[in-house]
Amino acid sequence: MPAKYSHVKKRPASGPKKKAATSSGGANNLNGGKEHHRKDHPNHHKRLPNHMDRGISNAMTAVSQLERAIARIFLIRFEQDIARLFSTHLYCVALIHLPTFVMRCITVGGPGWVAHNADCEEIKDFFRSVVSMELRQSGERVATKSVLWSYTALRDFALSNNVPVCRKRGLHSLRLLPFYDALKAHLDVLEGMPHASFAKPPHLGPLTEGLEALEEACELKYGEKSLLRSTPPPGWDQHWRLKVRLGYERVSQTLWRVAREFDVSGYGNVLREKLTTKWCDCGCSTDHLGEVCEKTVREDEENSGVRSGKQREWDGRGSGVHGWETEEEEDVWDLDLDFTGNESEEEANPGSTEPEMTIAEIMEVRFLRAEKEKELGNAAFRRGDFELAVRHYQAAHSVEPEMPHYQLNIAAAYLKLNNWIEAEKACTKALSQHRSIKGYYRRAKARRMLEHIEEATKDLRSALKIQPTNTEALDEMLSLLPPEPSPPPSPSYHNEAASSSMGGSNSATLQLPVPSNHDRLQLPKSRQPKQLPFARTKADDRKLKIMPIPVMFEVPEYMPGDPSATWKSTKALKVKNVTTKTETFLFPSWEKYTVKQVVG
Repeated sequence: MPAKYSHVKKRPASGPKKKAATSSGGANNLNGGKEHHRKDHPNHHKRLPNHMDRGISNAMTAVSQLERAIARIFLIRFEQDIARLFSTHLYCVALIHLPTFVMRCITVGGPGWVAHNADCEEIKDFFRSVVSMELRQSGERVATKSVLWSYTALRDFALSNNVPVCRKRGLHSLRLLPFYDALKAHLDVLEGMPHASFAKPPHLGPLTEGLEALEEACELKYGEKSLLRSTPPPGWDQHWRLKVRLGYERVSQTLWRVAREFDVSGYGNVLREKLTTKWCDCGCSTDHLGEVCEKTVREDEENSGVRSGKQREWDGRGSGVHGWETEEEEDVWDLDLDFTGNESEEEANPGSTEPEMTIAEIMEVRFLRAEKEKELGNAAFRRGDFELAVRHYQAAHSVEPEMPHYQLNIAAAYLKLNNWIEAEKACTKALSQHRSIKGYYRRAKARRMLEHIEEATKDLRSALKIQPTNTEALDEMLSLLPPEPSPPPSPSYHNEAASSSMGGSNSATLQLPVPSNHDRLQLPKSRQPKQLPFARTKADDRKLKIMPIPVMFEVPEYMPGDPSATWKSTKALKVKNVTTKTETFLFPSWEKYTVKQVVG
């Protein structure tokens, strides 16, 4: 129990009291009571009056409700911050990296290839791999700022209601108890808002700069003014600008569709656990936050003054964000934020003169460790040792808990072990982060074996919504349906006039249309993309493969007695005589990949 509540000891509810004894036995009862409360009795304590005991219980309940409301407010705003900042990051990806991506694809496939294939599974799988890789950093990158912004908003609410704020310890949550109704009303507003998701920020303009850079690169390489070629290559006719522009627009839309497959609630597990299990239950969440944030808030106000628009920070849009919904909006995604807590670098590493690894380097090492465990699991899976495969996949997930594909591997192994319940749980965890066709399909198989047919059908429908042409999901869906009854014999209609005129007596048979599998399953028809203003060529049917380029990274080896060795910089490790080794692994990114044509 926290120190500030140590004086409160809640007693368990006691049973009904016995009636007072008769006068003849009253003295004995009283004496017995005195004897029971002797000082040498192990349970001796002064019993509080019943009404006071109930008052303390009610007060603790009110404090618990207050803390949970505050924690819930912080959690919803945290999800909004992840969605907003990562959406801004994706806009920058579309502006900076997608022109290069389109250029590499049309170099191999021709100017119209991207426009015709922007929604193909090869492109979407590449986008999924990179978005998934980057989202695992979202919680750690955004948590520090999000907590600061939300604390600032809570503090601003307190000051507007004349609640004192300590200059050193910050805002004390108990002082907000009289204003619980207002906090609860604000929480109700937040919970009534649409679930945070990734979408193009409305205040950011069109991708004009990216398109201009792409057209300029194409002009220099393939256009009439090209210094590299005397004549344009086949396919680069007078319509190439239109083809390239539509390809860039369509592939940008594909990026946002892929991003919406990911659920923001599946990320930021470290702060999420604190908000839901540690801070709101310990009864002093804002005390923890105040000690961390109050100094930062005051320094910011002293240095830059109170920003304009402070009065609207309590509306759930993100506190303290400079330039909200303008092109100057604060973007912390590419900044090196401090996630190590309050202790300084010298305190954390006494005697060390070298800096810690950056967040990106830590993420790379962590991913490499998880991938090594996955490879061991894959080898065990191929040998048929599915129990060992599960252990390796679980180890990979414990290293990288925000990479959903490890849970999908666990589910695949559990399906082989006929452990349907655990397979279903693993798929549900993966789907809480990324709504993937593998997650829905494998969970449907587990639910089918558990005889949860309705839930399995829903999963297969969700899988086919993502990829309508997936034959495995279609076959599984058809197998869940009752057998189709045999069609009745087709009726024959004899047209005597027609027979006589044609000189024959054969009857004409009316053929009834045979429903397709999609019609039988009552699946929504996939929306066809808008017709392009230019014809599809043979080059547009080429199959391209997008592959990450292997990355070499120096990884410190584990040393006995130094479990933190893997988190030090390479130079510092060499000072401590800790050896390193060069590892090569695939790390999906927007920069290191190649595009090649698949022959045959």
